[in-house]
Order: sequence, then C-alpha cells, then structure tokens
Amino acid sequence: MSKGKILVVDDEIYIVHILDFSLGMEGYEVVTALDGEQALEKVKTEKPDLIVLDIMMPKLDGYEVCKNIKSSASTQHIPVILLSAKGRNVDQKLGFDVGADDYITKPFSPRKLVERINQLLGQTITERPAPSA
Repeated sequence: MSKGKILVVDDEIYIVHILDFSLGMEGYEVVTALDGEQALEKVKTEKPDLIVLDIMMPKLDGYEVCKNIKSSASTQHIPVILLSAKGRNVDQKLGFDVGADDYITKPFSPRKLVERINQLLGQTITERPAPSA
C-alpha cells in the first residue's frame, strides 16, 4: 500500500533517480517529469498528492508551473516543494509568492526532503480543503 503519489519534476536525471529511489524506499509511488510542460500534463493525468518541483527547467520554469497549479481550483490543494540551486532570499520569496508550500535549496539531503514530505502530507491529508466548484 502506497503512502501517496509524489510527482518529481527536474531536468537533472540523477536528481530524479535519487528522489525516485529515496521516496520509493519510504513507501511512496513516484511519477516523474523532466520539464515544466510534462509536469502540468502529469498533474492532470496522475493527480499527485505532492509535487517536488525544480525551478530552472526547459519549456516552463518551476515558478510558472507552481503558479499554474496553485491558480487552478482542481489542483490548488496539492502541496508543492520547490527544489532549486537558487538560494537567495529573493528567489525563495518569489517561490512562496507563486504558492509554494516549501522551498529547499540544492544541494539537499534526500532524508530531510523525505521528512518534509512526510510532514506536509501528514498535515494535508487531514486538513485538505474540499475542492471548489
């Protein structure tokens, strides 16, 4: 039995593999995308419980993807963790301004990321608002 479905979006394939392995070992089902357009398509088709989203990607960057997810009534409840090499305060502020639930800078600890995911999903499973019509 899966603990939930996580969409991992990053154009760096080794990061996708690290997270796929780490989250799989934790009991999550992992779905992946390599760019922003694929991410938005997977959000619609896979209906993930949480999204780990890189910022600097081809086609659409993570800020645009997050803004799109958080502006749609059918997906705004999905927690988004931005994962980025952009560690300046202004970058983090922009991430939260577009609706991110958390912001983690690279390099990162896969263990700490899994802990943050567990915390976010623990909160959202019981507190998830009903979708608006």
